[in-house]
Amino acid sequence: MKLHKYFSSPKTFSLNCLVLLLLVSNLAIAKGKDSIINFIFTSDVHFGLTKDYFRGKENVSARDVDMAMMQVMNTLYTSKIPVDKGVLENELVGGIDALVITGDIANRMEKGVQSATASWKQFEEVFIGSNHLQKANGTKSELLVVPGNHDMSNAIGFHRPMEPKKDPASMIGIYNLMFPNSKVSSFDSSLHRIHYSRDINGVHFIFLSLYPDSAERVWMEKDLKNISITTPVFLFAHSIPDVEPRFFENPNGIHDINEEDRFENLVPERYKDGKDLKGETTIEQNKFVDFIIKHPNIKAYFHGHENWTEYYAYSGPSKNINLTCIRTDSPMKGRISLKDEKKLAFELISVNTHSGLFTVREVLWNVLEGATSFNWGMTANYQLK
Repeated sequence: MKLHKYFSSPKTFSLNCLVLLLLVSNLAIAKGKDSIINFIFTSDVHFGLTKDYFRGKENVSARDVDMAMMQVMNTLYTSKIPVDKGVLENELVGGIDALVITGDIANRMEKGVQSATASWKQFEEVFIGSNHLQKANGTKSELLVVPGNHDMSNAIGFHRPMEPKKDPASMIGIYNLMFPNSKVSSFDSSLHRIHYSRDINGVHFIFLSLYPDSAERVWMEKDLKNISITTPVFLFAHSIPDVEPRFFENPNGIHDINEEDRFENLVPERYKDGKDLKGETTIEQNKFVDFIIKHPNIKAYFHGHENWTEYYAYSGPSKNINLTCIRTDSPMKGRISLKDEKKLAFELISVNTHSGLFTVREVLWNVLEGATSFNWGMTANYQLK
């Protein structure tokens, strides 16, 4: 390039310097925009249950409650974020990269609860057919789902009576949704592991089957070999990090699911802390803690199962880590929202990989004044670096 053509006079020099500065500024703005990730996080949608009271009606089905939540999610992109020192503060939400649901799609089929087959059809109607979320570029947002303990129990059986005794529909549905190139018509828990990962704009998302037990950690080690140690990682699972004994394989007898032992065999790892459900999970948790220490780029753990909104730090049995955890409400079983439906919530997570900040915002989606209105609830800011 012949620079003298552009800087042949002081006036031309000044004008072109201004143009150059504007170009650099626009590139910086574009870079900042390109570094933004938005995703919605919810869990425990429990198709098959009914809610005692919802919007002035009694005995409202999960299908109707979840549909109401999905309708609010669909309008979120036009909403303005409050001034809270977080990512995108005082701006429109904009595109949504993904909707993440961490399990319990179907409720366990006890006491007259509908089959997992019926529940999965309702899930498809609500979260696929009525899901109009889009990314910033106008393409459809990803739907990223992992199973919960109810989904797995429906598939493999339970120590209390269910009707039918087994129905793997939600496990098959989740598997086929997440692995469309290798669909299955039957489910084998030892073969059809629902774990996978996604790279979204500079963050590595890992989705696990129920809990990061020994089998999942072996898979994660292989997955993380392809990821730079400077790439931030988010983990998603159904279970709380201080996992319950019942999730593990029965350590007794022939290691089966039975009414006496009441282990649920949800993960393939055998329980090591004792012989009954009254014990702790110290051994199991410490192995997970060791994994977190080995991989310091794991920045957050997202989960459902206990059904209320909380942003907290998990320190492990020995209090030797400080892992950011995001627990979310359930539209059907929320501990707080069952008593006050204005507390029904899902989370909006906004990440700026350029600045290294990510913000978790509680969306109180059932404020009652209108079908698609909501209030902003709690906010927490965290660093990726």
